[in-house]
Formats: sequence, structure tokens, C-alpha cells
Amino acid sequence: MRVGIVGLGFRLGYLARVFTQMVPGFEVAAYVDPAPAGKDYAEQHGVKIGSSYETLEKMLDAEQLDMLMIGSPNHMHLEHLRIGLDRGLKIFSEKPVVTTIEETLELAGLIGQHPADQIMVGLVLRYAPLYVDLRKAQAEGAIGDVVSIEASETIPPYHGAFFQRDWRRYERYSGSFMLEKCCHDLDLYNGVMGCRPAFVSSFGGRKAFIPENAPEKDGINDLEVYHRKPSGWEGSDKVFDGDGDIIDFQTALVEYENGAALSFHTNMNVPDDFRHFAVLGAKGQAEGDFVRNYFKLTDARTSKRLVDKTYQTSDLSAHYGADEQMAEDIGKHLTDGVPLPVSVIDALEAGLLALAMDEARRTRSVVDMAPIWQRFDEALKGEQARRRA
Repeated sequence: MRVGIVGLGFRLGYLARVFTQMVPGFEVAAYVDPAPAGKDYAEQHGVKIGSSYETLEKMLDAEQLDMLMIGSPNHMHLEHLRIGLDRGLKIFSEKPVVTTIEETLELAGLIGQHPADQIMVGLVLRYAPLYVDLRKAQAEGAIGDVVSIEASETIPPYHGAFFQRDWRRYERYSGSFMLEKCCHDLDLYNGVMGCRPAFVSSFGGRKAFIPENAPEKDGINDLEVYHRKPSGWEGSDKVFDGDGDIIDFQTALVEYENGAALSFHTNMNVPDDFRHFAVLGAKGQAEGDFVRNYFKLTDARTSKRLVDKTYQTSDLSAHYGADEQMAEDIGKHLTDGVPLPVSVIDALEAGLLALAMDEARRTRSVVDMAPIWQRFDEALKGEQARRRA
């Protein structure tokens, strides 16, 4: 399987290692990246990296590829997707797929011109054993109608400092922290709800990574924790006094079309971090934590514990065992047509929810998503209708 990469950063360098181990014949034949931050990592772990090209077009002109992997900064994704779609390639895109509502609508129009599964997305948590068990419990009726969900994604200070130093600190590149980091989680709970978000409110800002909280203020000079995770393109050494415009905490409330509600919380300065959910239904409660590796299922009528499970993950996985499963499943999809658990439409819907949360936070208003969904559906169906005419 000959693969080309555009944007060989740390994430794609890591995924090249995982795919090489999990997919027979996987080969990084070529890449495009003027400063490939993930190349050394991949090669140190036995991945052979092929030829370098100045542009994506030049790579595609010169190489016969089975898949294009997009790991470029988020604001570049749409153009790279357009080129890959026009060449008829199967494409794997890291999340988030695009960064704005307008880009989402433009990509929706492009999707209507191509096979539905031409784009695969890196919403890796869909493959996590914990999430698989949650959806199994739901399908078997143990939860019943979902009433509300409490969920969170927090990250420890070393990871939060990375966001303050990396290109992701600029919304013009990342879209936002909620979009860049939390679209994983929003996709999961959209899936559990089984319908679209209808109304969104949100509050947040930056209160941890500000000059007043710099360790030097307390006479602490050991800053290793804040530089432990290296940054790549457009990187900075500044953590508490940088020039980024992303938030470092945010909360959101969402009402779905079925009347159920989600409360979601994110914070990037949590030393004992967690990634927790509680799905509360008419018949039962499902609770789990991706970081702390447990899943519990409790009957609402009897309080009987139906499932009490912990998970062991490998040293390889960065996402609780999900990275290996995603690579294996994508390999089977490409060779045998096996369906995947998440689509590019799912990814775009999660992205639109994140963007609505940011709009609600900025405007201090409740966002009605109905007009957004109308425009999204028109973009998806409009191109398909033109093709049938």
C-alpha cells in the first residue's frame, strides 16, 4: 500500500509508525512538508520515508499512490482535500477536517461530487474499546432513551503548554481549541444522541495560561513541564505570555433535536487529568473515563451493576488502544471494503457543533443551529441534485 503524506508533523509521523505495524505492506512512498517535524520520529521507529516533494501536485504527478494522508495545519486541509478528490484518491484526513462554517459548506459541495467514502477521517476515539462497549450497551437497550450526558475532556499542564506554544495557539490556523482538540468528544456524544444538536450556549476564556500565573512569579525556575512536548511549525517558547488567541477552559450546554441535553467541559491545565462521561438514560447509567480506563453500567430500577470493566492499553497507543484499531480497520476498508464506524459527514457535524459553541461563547448568546443545518444539507444535496439533472 503506497501512501503519500502532506503535512508530516508529529501526528502523521506517529500514525506512520502505527499504520506500518498494523497494515501489511504499508509504505510511506513520498511526502510534502518543508519542515517535517514527524520524520525523525517515524524513522527512529523503523518507518522508511520516501521521496520529498515541494508541492502536493508534484507528488501526485510523480507517484502512484493508494492513499493520501493529510496532516497539514488545519487551515490548509480544504485545499489539500480538493486536490486529492480531483485526483480520485482515497484520502485520510486528520481532524478537524476544516476550520470554518464556510469551509464546511464548500467541502460539503465537493463531497456531493465524489463517492461517499472517498474521505476517511481521524476521529480515532470511535475505535476505542471503551466507546465500542458504550454503544453496545446502548444498542442492547441497557441505557434506554438518553436523557442527558455529562462529559469532559481535560489535558495536563504539559499538554496545555504545548497548545500555547504550537501553531494551534492561533485560531486562524486551528479553528479553535474546542474544534481542534474536542471535536473527537463531540462526535462521540453526537453518535450516542443519534440526532443533531439544536441549541448551544457556552462560556469560557483564558485564566490559567496568563502572565500572572507564570511560575517565575512564585520563584519557580524549573519550567521543564511546560516544554516537555515539542512544538513544530510556527512554534514558540512562550507559555504564559504568548501571542496565541485560543482559550484554556470552556463549558457548553447543548440541547439536541430529541430534547436530550449535553453538558461539556474542557480545561488544559489539569494535573490529574480525566476524559469522563456519564450517559444517563431512562433505563440505566453508563459511566466511563478514557484516561482512567474504566466503564460502568448500572440498571436504573435495581441499581445493579451490570458492567464494571477496566482496560489495558499498549505502550504504542496514544488514544487508549484506538490508534491501532483505526489503522487496522482503515487497512481492511481499503483492501476489502469493510465499512468504517465514522464518516466525513459525522466529522463535519461535530465540527459545526464546536464552531457553534465558539460563536455562543464569543457572543454570549444561545445559538440556534437550525439555519446552519439547513445550509449544510443544501450544500450536500445541491451538488448531488445538479449531477442527477
